[in-house]
Amino acid sequence: MSKIFDVVVIGGGPGGYVAAIRAAQLGFSAACIDDWKNAKGGPAPGGTCTNVGCIPSKALLQSSENFEHAGHGFAEHGIEVKGLTLNLGQMQARKDNVVKQNNDGILYLFKKNKVTFFHGRGSFEKADSGGYAIKVTGASEEIITGKHIILATGSNPRALPSAPFDENLILSNTGALAIDGVPKKLGVIGAGVIGLEMGSVWRRLGAEVTVLEALPAFLGAVDEQIAKEAFKLFTKQGLAIHLGVKIGAITAGKKDVTVEYTDDKGAAQTAVFDKLIVSIGRVPNTIGLNAEGVGLKLDERGFIAVDDDCKTNLPNVWAIGDVVRGPMLAHKAEEEGVAVAERIAGQHGHVNFNTIPWVIYTSPEIAWVGKTEQQLKAEGVAYKSGTFPFMANGRARALGDTSGMVKFLADAKSDEILGVHMIGPVVSELISEAVVAMEFRASAEDIARICHAHPSLSEATKEAALAVDKRSLNF
Repeated sequence: MSKIFDVVVIGGGPGGYVAAIRAAQLGFSAACIDDWKNAKGGPAPGGTCTNVGCIPSKALLQSSENFEHAGHGFAEHGIEVKGLTLNLGQMQARKDNVVKQNNDGILYLFKKNKVTFFHGRGSFEKADSGGYAIKVTGASEEIITGKHIILATGSNPRALPSAPFDENLILSNTGALAIDGVPKKLGVIGAGVIGLEMGSVWRRLGAEVTVLEALPAFLGAVDEQIAKEAFKLFTKQGLAIHLGVKIGAITAGKKDVTVEYTDDKGAAQTAVFDKLIVSIGRVPNTIGLNAEGVGLKLDERGFIAVDDDCKTNLPNVWAIGDVVRGPMLAHKAEEEGVAVAERIAGQHGHVNFNTIPWVIYTSPEIAWVGKTEQQLKAEGVAYKSGTFPFMANGRARALGDTSGMVKFLADAKSDEILGVHMIGPVVSELISEAVVAMEFRASAEDIARICHAHPSLSEATKEAALAVDKRSLNF
C-alpha cells in the first residue's frame, strides 16, 4: 500500500533537507528522498555541498592553510618547525570524517524532526487525485505519494565536450577533492570559485598551479577594485593565472594531460599537466526525474521553470536550489527551501535575492553582498564609496594577515547601503553584518555609528562605513 505524505522532497542537499525539516516543523508529514552513497554504500545526505563541494573543500582549505603556515608563517611568531612533512592520506581522512559528521548530523535531524528518509533515487511515476506518485529506486523499489512535491535535485559539473571527466587525469570538483598525491603540475580551466579554491589547496601543498580563464577580466562578477586586489595577491602567492585564453585540444595520455590553447595575444600555447581540473560551471540536474512523463516544464537552459515563489507549471509541485534560476549557492537553496515549506503552510516565505551573500574561500577570502561599483555605474545610480585597508587594522596586524580591504557603496542622497565588498582575513564571517544592514535598509551612517569591539577585524567594516563620508578615524 502506498505511503502518503503531505510533502515529499526529492533531493537531500542543503535546500532539500532543510525544506523537509521546515515542513515537519510546520506540522506536515514530510519525506525526503536522496540517493547519495558513502564509501560503504550507506546513505550520505547533504548533496553536492556536503559530499563533494562546500564542506570537504573547506576542510582541505583549512588543512592546506595550516600546512602553509607551518612551513612559511610560524617562524615570524617564534615557532620553529623542523622536518615538516605532509601526510596527505591523513589530511584526506580528516576531510572524509568531516563529511561523515555532516552526513550523520542530517540523518539525526531527520529523526529529531520526524522526517521519513528514503535512500534512493526519486522520480515521478504519475499524477493522481491525491497528489503525485513518486517512485523510489534504491536497494528496493517502492511507490510513495506526496500531496506537495519539492524538487531539490541540484546540479552537476559542466564538462568540456572534448574532455569528459575521468576523475583520474581530467577532474571535476569530485576528483579535485580526492587526489591521492600532490601533482607536480596542476592545470585548472576556469578561474571561478571552484577553480580558485582547489587551485589554492594544491598550490599550498606544493603543486605548480596554472589557471586558464576564457574571460578577459578576472572574477568579472566581483567588484572590480576587489578583483584587481585579488589578482595581485593570488599571483604573488604563486598561482599563474592566464586570462582571455581560448582552449583548444585536450589530450589525456597515460600519466598526464596536454592542453593546447591560444593566449590573450593570439599566440598558440601548449601545456602539459599531471592533473587537470575543469571548473567551467554547473548544469541543472533533472536526470531520471521523468519530468516529461508528468509534463514538468524546463526552460531553454534545462532548469526547472519556476515563478518568483518557486512554483512550477504543475499544481503543488515546487522546485528550489541549483535546479532553478538564480545563483547556485547552498544558502540560497536553504532559504528557498524554508520559504516554500512556509508557502505550503499558507505563510509568506521570504527570499531576497538582493541580499544573498557570496563568498570565495581562498586566502585571503573574498565576500560581497549587493551591487558592485561597475553595476551602479552601468545603471546610472549616483553613489558614494568608502574603503578601509586591513593593514590599518590592529587585529589584522596581530594575526599577521593584513592583506585586503573592506569597501562600502552607498546611495549618494539617502546614504542607503547598496553594496559591501571585502577581501581579507575571515571576511566570510564579517559579511553577515552587511547582509543584516542591507536587509533592514540601513545607511552607511548606521554602521559608522555602531560600536564595534576593539581590537577586532569588524572594526574595518565600521571604518569603511565612516570612509563613505570621508571621516575614517584610523587611516
